[in-house]
Amino acid sequence: MAQRKYVSIKEVAARAGVSFQTAGKVLNGGDVRVSAETAQRILTAAKDLGYRPNTIARSLVQRTTATIGLVASDATDIAIAQASVAAEQEARRHGHSVLVGHLAAGGADGADIVRTLIERRVDGIIAAAPEIEEDTRVAELLRQYVPAVSLQAVPGGGVPLVGSNHRETGRLATDHLIGLGHTAIGTVTGPFRRRVTRSRLHGYEDALRNANLETPEDLVAEGDWTPKGGASATRLLLERSPGITAIFVHSDMMAMGVLSALFQAGRCVPQDVAVVSCDDIPFAEYLTPPLTTVRVPLAETGRQAVHLLLRSIAGEQVPERPPLLPVELIVRASAAPPRKAAPPRKDNE
Repeated sequence: MAQRKYVSIKEVAARAGVSFQTAGKVLNGGDVRVSAETAQRILTAAKDLGYRPNTIARSLVQRTTATIGLVASDATDIAIAQASVAAEQEARRHGHSVLVGHLAAGGADGADIVRTLIERRVDGIIAAAPEIEEDTRVAELLRQYVPAVSLQAVPGGGVPLVGSNHRETGRLATDHLIGLGHTAIGTVTGPFRRRVTRSRLHGYEDALRNANLETPEDLVAEGDWTPKGGASATRLLLERSPGITAIFVHSDMMAMGVLSALFQAGRCVPQDVAVVSCDDIPFAEYLTPPLTTVRVPLAETGRQAVHLLLRSIAGEQVPERPPLLPVELIVRASAAPPRKAAPPRKDNE
C-alpha cells in the first residue's frame, strides 16, 4: 500500500495563487485580512489537494494548544469516572485534545499534576477529583494560571463549580422511604469530611424533620464510598438499632455492600429492610433486587463542565455558581412498605 503524500501549505498556496504566509494564516486560523473569495480559493485548494493541518503550527499561530487538562480520581470511583469520560468525549467533540492526570490514593500530589498540565500549556483545566476539594495549593493554581472549572467546591472559591443539588438528593431518597411508611430510617453516609456527604445528610435530616421524625445519632453510620465500607456501616447500624426498617445509602457502590450485609444478617430486601441509594450508576438496575436510587446526571455534569470551560477559554465571563443540574428518583424493587406487625395471639388460640 502506497504511503499517503504529505501536502504542504506551500503547495496549497501555489494552487490558490497566494503567498505562503496568507495561506498559512487562513488554514491555521490566524488573524489575516483577505477577501472572502481569496479565503474560499485557499480552502478549496486545500480540499482538492487533501491538505491536513499541522496542529503544532496552528497552536503557534493561535497561541493556544486546543488541549484541556483533566485532573481526575482513579477509575475505581465509578461516579467520578462517568463524569470524567463524558468530559473527555465532549472536549474531543469540540476539537480539543485532553491530557488526564489521575490521582490515586497515596499517589501523585494534586498540585504536582496541575503544575504539569500548566507547563504543558493546556488552555484550561477541569478538576474532577474529590481529593482536592480541601487542597488550598490546587485551588490557588486553578485560580491563578488558566481558566478552570471544578466538579467539587475548592477552598476559597473563585473557580466555577458544576454539579447537582446533593441536599435534594438526600431529601428525595428519604422522602420516598417515609412515603412508604417507614419511620425507623438509618443512613450509610460517605466520609463526613466530604461536602457531598454533608449535603446528602442534611437532605436526610430535612426529610425526617419535615415528617416530625427524630434523627438519633445511632441511625447514622459513616462509610467510605466502597462496598466494603457500606457493609461495615450496615453491620454497625444493625448492632445499634436492630429495629430499623429502611436505609438511605449515599452511593450505589456502598449499596452493594449494604445489600450483602443485610443478606448475611438474614434480612430480606425490601421485605425486612428497604434500601434507597444515590447516583444510578450503570449496574444499579441489575443488582438483586434492582436498586431504587436517586439519579445524579454524572455524564451531563462532565459535559456541562466542558461547555463552561470552553466559554471561559474564549474570554466569556462565566458564573462561579451556574444552576445546579436536576436529580431524579428512580423507583425499582429495593424499597417497599414495612411489614405489618402480626396481630396479637388470643388466649384460646
